[in-house]
Amino acid sequence: MLTAARINVGLAARPVANTSSRRNVSAKAESRPIWYPGNEAEVPEYLDGTLAGDFGFDPLGLGSSPEQLAWNVQAELIHGRLAMTAVAGILYTSVAHSAGADVPEWYEAGKVYMDKNPEVSFGALVWTTIALSGWVEFKRLQDIRNPGSQGDGSFLGITDDFKGVSNGYPGGKYFDPMGLSRGDEAKYAEYKEKEVKNGRLAMVAFLGFAAQYAATGKGPIDNLAAHLADPAHANFVHNGVSVPFISN
Repeated sequence: MLTAARINVGLAARPVANTSSRRNVSAKAESRPIWYPGNEAEVPEYLDGTLAGDFGFDPLGLGSSPEQLAWNVQAELIHGRLAMTAVAGILYTSVAHSAGADVPEWYEAGKVYMDKNPEVSFGALVWTTIALSGWVEFKRLQDIRNPGSQGDGSFLGITDDFKGVSNGYPGGKYFDPMGLSRGDEAKYAEYKEKEVKNGRLAMVAFLGFAAQYAATGKGPIDNLAAHLADPAHANFVHNGVSVPFISN
């Protein structure tokens, strides 16, 4: 009797909140999309789903430091925007070049410009780019470390129309003329996530364009046309570079 009573008391005193808590955490993790479904336990704690485009992917722990995570977020955002702009420009010039327009392919554009403008110093262009980009990057780093420290957005007496929403997200009627950052917060969060996703896709696309040129010496539209004309042979397996032991 005494032993049974002790067992009953022990069972009654055992907390049940832990089980409920685990179920809540599990349910919350399952409701969040991650890059590897079913592997919620491996998602780092600092990737809690609050960042735009956060699917819990950081196998190398590059964002384990809060300061480094803040920098990586901004770096990805800026590189994604640059890649989206570059990919759009590459496709436009490639289409125009393939149509017979006097427009160079993206990999020839720099050389064509320098040949047409011999008075322009290549070294001066490089160092000017490095100096201006370095100044902007330094200012951006300081703003990441101390938000708002680099000014209130004023320019020539205009303040609110140039003031940003947050780090990496300009606002006002000049940098956000369509008002995408104003209004519904859920819609704004959706726009931010779509931007990150498209930026990642553009970065991969640019890498693909560079790899295509290295393998074939052609632009994306010419490569696409060649593949559509002969898909069995005009592909990465038979270009003589991607898979070296397979000849054309």
